[in-house]
Amino acid sequence: MKEKTVCVTGAGGFVASWLVRRLLSSSSGGGYLVHGTVRDPSDAKNDHLREMNGAAERLRLFKADVLDKASVAAAVAGCGGVFHVASPVPAGKPRDPDAEVLGPAVAGTRNVVEAAGEAGVRRVVVVSSAAAVILDPAFPRDAVLGEDAWSDDHYCRSIENWYCLSKTLAEREAWRYAVENSEMDVVTVCPPLVLGPLLQSTVNTSSSILINLLKGDQEKAAKDKRRNVVDVRDVADALVLTYENPAASGRYICSAYNLKVSEMADIVRRFYPDINYPKFVGEEDERLLSSKKLQKLGWKFRTVEECLRDSVQSYKAAGILK
Repeated sequence: MKEKTVCVTGAGGFVASWLVRRLLSSSSGGGYLVHGTVRDPSDAKNDHLREMNGAAERLRLFKADVLDKASVAAAVAGCGGVFHVASPVPAGKPRDPDAEVLGPAVAGTRNVVEAAGEAGVRRVVVVSSAAAVILDPAFPRDAVLGEDAWSDDHYCRSIENWYCLSKTLAEREAWRYAVENSEMDVVTVCPPLVLGPLLQSTVNTSSSILINLLKGDQEKAAKDKRRNVVDVRDVADALVLTYENPAASGRYICSAYNLKVSEMADIVRRFYPDINYPKFVGEEDERLLSSKKLQKLGWKFRTVEECLRDSVQSYKAAGILK
């Protein structure tokens, strides 16, 4: 029973919601018992979790904050595995990055892995980010980055990219704990820009990038940046795969496509020709990522057309796009 009981931190978020759904409906053994941490279990924004198939029987929501280790420990108790998904995302430019973003990201990760270790959890899967991989000016411009690439702490700080720095420091903290506690089995998964249909009622940061584009927001979406992209459903599959496969170890980049924002618009235009698309100016590259290690483990991903079509269909159904 412990092996089939897992904890998901930040269960109401974009990636975590799809992970919870995937765990509840898992074909192996009839689904998992899921302990999901949320800030307020009674909040209506968590209703989508309670309405999932299998939730009534196998989902328990815990009031927890990853910065409160005791509350995390209560959620982790009795679990054979933990998925640490919760992470602070800066809403704007923080006044005090160390206190508002960096400290909480590191402390939250430390609390989760420590609570898991003390509870005898078999494996912790930490959702890191490509942000912890790609940001180092020393990388050759044509380099294809793998799991041995890390964003440079000093460079992230110098350009005030607090999100990239927070993800880098938090992932390093998970590995520091794993090295010092050899009985703890840690795996990290690093997705880039995550798109796909929404399950939650609120718009998350990554989805807002595509939504701003589709709303014709010139200020936020006009730069023709090249992006690494992955579907949220494929991220959920990758997380379950790295948890269940005994051969999984180390870091895994979880990226499916690399394309320009204008190319994303062209794909969406095939399905929704009446959307008011912005004009694109300039170009900006993003390092190409390789997911060969994850694919060797058995990971597969859907087409970019399916990802973008389903994303927009979801936004329209939710009334976010007309």
